[in-house]
Amino acid sequence: MFKGLLGKKIGMTQIFDDNGAAIPVTIIEAGPCFVTQVRNVESDGYSAVQLGFGEVKPKRLTGGQLGHLKRNDLPPLRYLREFRAKNAEMNAGDQLKADVFAIGDYVDITGTSKGRGFAGVVKRHGFAGGPKTHGQSDRQRAPGSIGATSGTARVFKGKRMPGHMGNKRVTTQNLKVVLVDAERNLIGVRGAVPGPKGGLLVIKETRKQ
Repeated sequence: MFKGLLGKKIGMTQIFDDNGAAIPVTIIEAGPCFVTQVRNVESDGYSAVQLGFGEVKPKRLTGGQLGHLKRNDLPPLRYLREFRAKNAEMNAGDQLKADVFAIGDYVDITGTSKGRGFAGVVKRHGFAGGPKTHGQSDRQRAPGSIGATSGTARVFKGKRMPGHMGNKRVTTQNLKVVLVDAERNLIGVRGAVPGPKGGLLVIKETRKQ
């Protein structure tokens, strides 16, 4: 059975289990999603399901996007994402809701992390920085030596240095579903997920059981 949804991050809260322990939970508006296209091996060379999410005004989309959706009498949808799936047994135009997942399922959630702009090594990589005493004036948050000896005479690729932080595609794996509200299309997962409130999330059945 195909298990996948697109959703929007609502925020974090906490619930209490039977023993009274507080569980941190991220609430996600998952669906309703529409099957906008089904790919198969015969015509496309691989099997996949394309889902659409987030109704918008038609003027927000291009003519090609609107035409793609109108083939199956679907509303204008802001987000389209493809999920690899074998034997999905679905048709274009089908609708998926939060009850695709059940309490106790484990999921992988992909989002875009918050952008932090240009950051130094202390914030970006957790460096300790230099000494705070003994005459230092401007080395407290500096990276220190970055090169090797004169024999190497260069800086190796991949060296952890200051630079652009965040705003990257991040996947958090093995998050447990602890809440499913099919009527309001809400899913609650234990723990944090990448991205800001309102950010797009791709929810899949976990790969590492």
